Amino acid sequence: MSSAASRPTAGPFDRGHTDDLMAFLTASPSPYHAVASAASRLEKAGFHRVEETAAWDGTSGGKYVIRGGAIIAWYVPEGAAAHTPYRIVGAHTDSPNLRVKPQPDMGAQGWRQVAVEIYGGTLLNTWLDRDLGLAGRLTLRDGSHHLVNVDRPLLRVPQLAIHLDRQVNDGLKLDRQRHMQPIWGIGQVHEGDLISFVAAEAGVDAEDVTGWDLMVHAVDAPAYLGRDRELLAGPRMDNLISVHAAVAALASLAGRDDLPYIPVLAAFDHEENGSEADTGAQGPLLGNVLERSVYARGGSYEDRARAFAGTVCLSSDTGHAVHPNYAERHDPTHHPRVNGGPILKVNVNQRYATDGSGRAVFAAACEKAGVPWQSFVSSNDMPCGTTIGPITAARHGISTVDIGVAILSMHSARELCGADDPYLLANALVAFLEG
Repeated sequence: MSSAASRPTAGPFDRGHTDDLMAFLTASPSPYHAVASAASRLEKAGFHRVEETAAWDGTSGGKYVIRGGAIIAWYVPEGAAAHTPYRIVGAHTDSPNLRVKPQPDMGAQGWRQVAVEIYGGTLLNTWLDRDLGLAGRLTLRDGSHHLVNVDRPLLRVPQLAIHLDRQVNDGLKLDRQRHMQPIWGIGQVHEGDLISFVAAEAGVDAEDVTGWDLMVHAVDAPAYLGRDRELLAGPRMDNLISVHAAVAALASLAGRDDLPYIPVLAAFDHEENGSEADTGAQGPLLGNVLERSVYARGGSYEDRARAFAGTVCLSSDTGHAVHPNYAERHDPTHHPRVNGGPILKVNVNQRYATDGSGRAVFAAACEKAGVPWQSFVSSNDMPCGTTIGPITAARHGISTVDIGVAILSMHSARELCGADDPYLLANALVAFLEG
């Protein structure tokens, strides 16, 4: 049996989950599409949307809130007390990319171009010479939003030929302003052309479009890779792997009224640029939802405090698999491998929120699910990034553990993971949410 074959676990998911992840990645070229995809899956499992501006009741069942590129979903078991603790899986919907500026129409030397701004810590060179589409949302004069996805070759950021840069292979140097503006045609530049085109693609009148949140995405589809198809290549794995796994895990618990906790999905936007947004982990969205759920079930501030004190959050984000060509960049005793199961991420300087107690919670969930797991820590001379984990712990006083799937090419336009790891993560999340 090859490593690409489904591993037997105690959880409900196998390689069919990875197949579904590929569809989810394709359908989610922007945070707004990811949220819509998640909501569609939750609706099929019996969840229903509640509006933040409406009064909430204390009924049981699955519910979710959408704000922009963020979604919070939770399932209240029948008879759950107001002080029932939560089990939360936190993730984020955004990925580093190129985003359209407010005045997008530009050009030079007979080329028509689109003005873009760099979002997050993207690997710039991975966007060069790649067929690119355009997706996001349009805001109309009446305040309504319309998703748009031009999922075909539309844009390209052309690299300078080696004949005009003979030293390029000694070190590529890209100017973020001058070298990253994609082309999308030839001829004269006319103000309003791009938005008129995108509006037509969305089926709305361009004159009604007063705002937009548009971004570039690679149009090549996710694909299994390797002799035995044991690897998966695709876009936005950081962090739609976690969003997809958490949605699947939460949906699988719908109708379970024997749960000792209230399972929650918290998928935020804007993690890649610091989470400081009303839809980010530093904003009030998660706290508001959890508190309103307590109060809607007749709870008091004391119930809220009891619920939060017993709550645990798994901050699920991708981490670094050991790179065969750069093994010296990793800690010598911590070499996470693809298809080795999810990783527990540790940093004593609180770039990750994991402590010994959190490790025990995660280990118990993996043991229950029959899922292998690994540990990740950065080399002392290679400071690590951070996640929503420390933010969630500090803002809400909630015990938080950082975990995720090990990948290569993080923040590339196209990343790489093991084909088993997505469903191994999902099975661990089910066991965690069950308690």
